[in-house]
Amino acid sequence: MTDHPSMPPARRIDLGEVTLSVHLAGPEDGLPVLLLHGWPELALSWASQIEALAGAGYRVIAPDNRGFGASDAPRDVAAYGIDRLVGDISGLLDALGHDRAVIAGHDWGGIVMWHAACLIPERFLGAIGVNTPHLPRGSKPPTEVFTELAGPDHYIVRFQDEAADDLFAGREDEFFAFIFGAPPPTADLSKLPPSITHLPKRFENFLARGGLKSEDDAVVGPELRAAYAEAYRRSGFRGGLNWYRNLDANWARMGGVDHRLSMPCLMISAECDVMLPPKMTAWMPALCKDLELEVIDGIGHWTQHEAPEQLNALMLDWLKRRF
Repeated sequence: MTDHPSMPPARRIDLGEVTLSVHLAGPEDGLPVLLLHGWPELALSWASQIEALAGAGYRVIAPDNRGFGASDAPRDVAAYGIDRLVGDISGLLDALGHDRAVIAGHDWGGIVMWHAACLIPERFLGAIGVNTPHLPRGSKPPTEVFTELAGPDHYIVRFQDEAADDLFAGREDEFFAFIFGAPPPTADLSKLPPSITHLPKRFENFLARGGLKSEDDAVVGPELRAAYAEAYRRSGFRGGLNWYRNLDANWARMGGVDHRLSMPCLMISAECDVMLPPKMTAWMPALCKDLELEVIDGIGHWTQHEAPEQLNALMLDWLKRRF
């Protein structure tokens, strides 16, 4: 764990349907780089990258995504469908006067970023996936696949039920101590049972065992975890969970959409990411015409927190060479 840089101040940007809380940094005439966070994070997850990219002369745009943090969070599940989320990307670039940007996404931010690269390729100078690979469209709805893989306790299947809005409410501090736990060692990845995906059950077991035993067991420090917990106490969890409730609708929407990409693409995987292991990038050379693949060794899913300097170096090197 390294010290976390402070965030640049947030600006509220009205996109019509929603207003987003957006952190802007770096010279206004710098090449724009838009950073999209995942669940259960915030723009805050990119603090180290914002500092490094802005310091290198890029214009950095880091929103709290729709439904998260200080951004608007419509209650309606349909407000989080892929066309709405992709529309937020276009709307944000329009509002800031940018025709195109390099767009980077981690976790859910990566899913939306790759979908956007297919749907609005004209807004992309390049694409950077962090942990989340670009995948072809599967043959059946995602929730069916996840149920087959790990049963009804798979966290994505559990999240489909709107009762899941309250799964972690009132226990935000404990939840972030749990979710930012250290990854299993690489050697164990192939031996992990399907129950590794049973996050709500595993969280209850974590609490029953007395919670976090040592700071060595977490990859995000206590101050930053407290900042996340406080933000989620204010916003609740529903907005972020509504992204999951659109997985099947998004799958249907992407039927017939060409998934092949011609813009420069950088994919940065993490060796010990249980949910998005590097082997999932195997499809990408067939889909991405101009692709570079990198793997950061010895870290799990929370790449921006676990290996900020390595991630910064890979992003900056690629941006400098390609733009």
